[in-house]
Amino acid sequence: MDFELPWEIRAIQANVRKFVEQELFPLEFPESRGQALKAELLAPLQDKIKAMGLWLLDVPEEYGGPGLSLLARCVVQEEVAKTTALPFRHHELFGPVVGPILYACKQEQKDRFLYPVIRGEFTVCFAQTEAAAGSDPAGIRTRAVRSGDVYIVNGTKRFISEAEGSRYAQVICVTDPEASGRGISCLMVDMRSPGATLGRREQTMMGDEPSEMFFQDVRVPVENLIGAEGDGFRLAQEWLTVGRVRTQAAWCVGVAQRALEMTMRYASERWTFGQPLSTRQAIEFMIADSAIEMETARLLVHKAAWLYDQKQDLRDLSYMAKIVCAEVAGRVVDRAIQVHGGVGLTPELPLEYWYRQLRSIRITEGATEVLRWRLARNLFKRLVAAG
Repeated sequence: MDFELPWEIRAIQANVRKFVEQELFPLEFPESRGQALKAELLAPLQDKIKAMGLWLLDVPEEYGGPGLSLLARCVVQEEVAKTTALPFRHHELFGPVVGPILYACKQEQKDRFLYPVIRGEFTVCFAQTEAAAGSDPAGIRTRAVRSGDVYIVNGTKRFISEAEGSRYAQVICVTDPEASGRGISCLMVDMRSPGATLGRREQTMMGDEPSEMFFQDVRVPVENLIGAEGDGFRLAQEWLTVGRVRTQAAWCVGVAQRALEMTMRYASERWTFGQPLSTRQAIEFMIADSAIEMETARLLVHKAAWLYDQKQDLRDLSYMAKIVCAEVAGRVVDRAIQVHGGVGLTPELPLEYWYRQLRSIRITEGATEVLRWRLARNLFKRLVAAG
């Protein structure tokens, strides 16, 4: 059993770490924290990303991307997460953001949806969450009824990221209400269609402003169905499963790593009562606990990503990784704020920003309580199956 990253991934890690420290750390300003970089700053950074061979980072090689493993992409995510020069949820440092569901398109659909997104011609958002269906997608009420060569869509979506400006929405909706979770499908809805409107933007503690979406008798061509009827739940869960590891868990590890490094430097430099904080046992225990928990979190991310790369089921490991990494990073940043004292509560340092972002991860894309419940159910099923 080898816990060492392959040499090629270590090389990518070293290059990205150097890039983040030299190019992105200098762009961290309290007043722009969490905001998208201006075009004049982003463009030259993207040119350097292209030179590094990381353009279209998450795009498979067959569609023009570098074709990196999930493990490699998680390592990149951990390094990039250390900077607050980029927004947490959506940024285009590595090029247009491509929703993985688009890879399930038929060839004709790829020409209409996937390739234009890769070329940056328009964006597509993912619309699943509803007021009564967040962590429980089976509770979705948005309905699509087939009428000839179109679906008539009615319903409301909430907390939809990147809805503003998106040409299309990948709408997860019910096409067969008698089939429970198997009756959920995915439709590409043109947001310019009559009856498709955006509602208010939600104010959140993270600074993000996701939107409401309303669909009133929206006519969607049958050829905009992704996969077959009833595939929507599976497609959405596959995307969310990988996202919990690559987008959320790996990001948490990167944030926690930098927060720990900041804490150790500050504890070494800050003197109280004639001694540096780093000599206080209470502080040393905080540092030790953070290091122990982070090692656990990072190993979970790497194992989950490795399982995916070996084409094995990573569902349960994705639950574990998301839960552990979100909660560990929250504790590490909380300790960092405690050690820094009053200045840790101010925007002068990125700690309070991370604290807010990390709190949201325990809810978004699967609340940790729900993931624990699903994990336990799966464990019991395996126990029964094993006799």
